[in-house]
Amino acid sequence: MGTRQGSGDRHREEEAMLDLIILSLHFFICFLISIAIWCGPKDMDLHSSSTGTETEPDGLIFIGKEEDIKKSQRITAKINGREIVVFYHEGKFHALDSRCYHEGGPLYCGEIEDINGQACIVCPWHKFKITLETGEGLYEGINPLESSPTPKWQSKGVKQRIHTVIIDSGNVYVSPPDFSVSFDSDYFADKYKNGGELAMGKQRHSEAAGVVMARQQNPGECTNE
Repeated sequence: MGTRQGSGDRHREEEAMLDLIILSLHFFICFLISIAIWCGPKDMDLHSSSTGTETEPDGLIFIGKEEDIKKSQRITAKINGREIVVFYHEGKFHALDSRCYHEGGPLYCGEIEDINGQACIVCPWHKFKITLETGEGLYEGINPLESSPTPKWQSKGVKQRIHTVIIDSGNVYVSPPDFSVSFDSDYFADKYKNGGELAMGKQRHSEAAGVVMARQQNPGECTNE
């Protein structure tokens, strides 16, 4: 009788021990899951932007709806923290680094001018002219060898990084930058990367209203004061 009772006690002790082990494993697994969730990525938008950019499976970066950008005429965005500005001008989309290659002026505050048949963004800080199509810096110069030298617009070469714009099904995308080639504007793009000195904030505005709004939000930035 005593033997049977002792055997029963041991059996109950083994069952209790097994229950304790199972309960411990359950809590341990829950703990590991909690740690994984806590340490996991908090934000899956790897290409954060003031316009909510997203990376498509083919690598293109979504900027916004075609009609929205046509109405606003210009919009700012970020690609991996890099500030860009997209213009819609005379039926064409253009995208380039938002900071001027000269001293980092905010091109999204600038006016667009036609120079020798080329649409150019004029930096609001020092009036540097940059072609929207190619990113070339333009300047007026004279040829001293001419008998009657007259100022003519000439190119300094490509100074501003241009981003390829692709329109698909009413959406506007840009291709990822090709960093195998460097441009002067890369310096200021890196300086202001990830919301640097003067973060842009969300700016969906028309060309004229955009300049006014930018000056109201950052009164010293658009005028370099």
